[in-house]
Amino acid sequence: MSIKKQFLKSKPVCKVTFSLNQEEALNAEKVQLLGDFNDWNVEEAIDLKKFKNGTYKATLDLETAKSYQFKYLIDSTKWENDQEADSYVNNGIDANENFVVVL
Repeated sequence: MSIKKQFLKSKPVCKVTFSLNQEEALNAEKVQLLGDFNDWNVEEAIDLKKFKNGTYKATLDLETAKSYQFKYLIDSTKWENDQEADSYVNNGIDANENFVVVL
């Protein structure tokens, strides 16, 4: 798992790339990204693109000077966190945590 940040000088935006390798994705058929940036709406989940090597990736333009909670949804059934996140917060629903990217 990894999170790559590319801050733009011309706008208050950061291009954030979220990625999981094949093992981390648990050999999934589909990996989606949900979080504050899409109001945790499954219908608006961001599909990560699968590459030939089994890696899944998605790049989002996110406003800087903010933090965003997120999780990965694997095959519409299993929630997965990102160990490379900037921090962790209790999700307020159960004992699980959401991961946070800080820009």
